[in-house]
Amino acid sequence: MLDLPYGEEQDWRIAFIDVETTGLIPGYHEMVDVGIVMADLEGKKIDTFFRRIMPEHPGRASNEALECNGFSVERWRESDAVPPEQAVGQIIDFYNQIVEDKNIIMFAYNVTFDHAFLDHLFRDANKDFRELHDYALDLPSMTWGLGFHDLHQSKMVDRLGVEDEPRASKGAKPWEHTGLTGAELNLRIYRALLDKRQESVTRES
Repeated sequence: MLDLPYGEEQDWRIAFIDVETTGLIPGYHEMVDVGIVMADLEGKKIDTFFRRIMPEHPGRASNEALECNGFSVERWRESDAVPPEQAVGQIIDFYNQIVEDKNIIMFAYNVTFDHAFLDHLFRDANKDFRELHDYALDLPSMTWGLGFHDLHQSKMVDRLGVEDEPRASKGAKPWEHTGLTGAELNLRIYRALLDKRQESVTRES
């Protein structure tokens, strides 16, 4: 159980979010997909959202990003990628259908990275991404608070014994590594951390 600043547990939802991009610089590089897993505070999945996004400046893509997510204009066209402004509208519609009157926590692995890219995406569409969430949290902070100081994601996956997402470095096709696979991994890590927290509470009681 989490201690909440206001409201009861049923008043909250967590949006586990991950994005894939054409590089590391928000405002210059762009998002090429976004995955969102909406869950309750105990990690029970409610619904998912995934959309590939066609960047307006694909020529800016870095080689490192392409190796990670497999973006290409041709492949994204075949995958029904949508323009950035359309993606914003679809994200907002997803929240409106799921959230109702709930308070929303954005949860990501590197939350400053994901939030910065989503902020640029929404601003370019004259929308405010910050209006969708009450708070933004990251998994490494949660991990640190539980006494696990191996903050690199791969080390956390190994330590917690959770299933990793597809990665080109492990033989997967780069385009199989998406925002949705990342968001689902974040949820698995979150659930494992809740279990570790409960084990700690049980030992202390």
